[in-house]
This record gives sequence, structure tokens and C-alpha cells, in this order.
Amino acid sequence: MNNLDFSAEPLFSWYVVLLAFSGIIMVVLGVLPLRGLKVGLRILNVVVGVAFAGYAYYLAFVFEGGTYRIFFQALILPFAMIVATVKAVVERSNEKNRPTPPAGAYNPNAPYAPGAAQPAAFNPNAPVAPVAPVAPQPGQPVPPQGASPYQPGAPAQPVADNPYAQPQPPQQPAG
Repeated sequence: MNNLDFSAEPLFSWYVVLLAFSGIIMVVLGVLPLRGLKVGLRILNVVVGVAFAGYAYYLAFVFEGGTYRIFFQALILPFAMIVATVKAVVERSNEKNRPTPPAGAYNPNAPYAPGAAQPAAFNPNAPVAPVAPVAPQPGQPVPPQGASPYQPGAPAQPVADNPYAQPQPPQQPAG
């Protein structure tokens, strides 16, 4: 028994056609060997596509009247799945065309090789090699005369030519 009658029930008939079309598209997307499409997305495409196509078959040939459900997801989900599939394929294509780094470059995804040369771990207690003074480059600020370089642990001293420098207050005797 064919329930599709576009003149008597156009909403029902178009819904069944779109439901079947959505199901077929989703099954095809799940079955095609597209690179970059994960197995879970393929399985989801096939399962939901078979469900949509099966419900369309039921409504078109088995349904004998009464109430039926209209799933608006049946009209939206295929477009979302097509977008997700195209996005996955394009990302895979872009990843494939990305240049590979040179052999000596750092690769955070490389497996650990105990025999290979590893960069030295940071040691905060290692002695610091003295740094030779560098002549200021043109365009860079020059430190004022008499200013001492930063020394950890030494109290900050005001610079003589700095009008905003604050003098150190005299120490009060304890008592």
C-alpha cells in the first residue's frame, strides 16, 4: 500500500521523501571510503541513516493511518553530518599537505628514545656564566650614569639623575 499522495497529504508525503533522502545520504556518507573520517562518525552516519530510511519505508508502505511523529532533526541532521564530514576530509587534506619539520627540529609527539641525545634539564642551582657587557644598540635606552645593574638580593638604590627617586629613610634605633 502506497501512502504517498502529494495532492491529499503534501506535508506527510514530502516528509517521507525528505526522511528517505536524508537516510540515504547519511548511509552513503558513512559507507564511502573518505580519508580523515573517524570510525565513530562513520558508524553514526550509517546507524542514523538506516533509522531514517527505515522510518521513511515504514511511513510510505506499512503505515495505515493514525498518528505519526515528525522529527525535525531528520531535516537538520543530514546537513550537520555533511558539514562534519566535509570538515574532517578538508582537515585531513590540509594535514597531509602541511610541510614536515626538519629532522633535528623539536617534535613534542616523538616517542622517547633513551639512547638519543636529550636536552639538558633546567637546573636553577647551576652557576650562571658571566655575561659580557653589551654595547647599547642605536635606538635603545641608555642606562643613566652611576646606575648599577640589577643584582639579586641587593636592595634597590635610587639613581642620582632620577627626579622621581625616593631617598631611603634613616633607620630608627631600636628601643
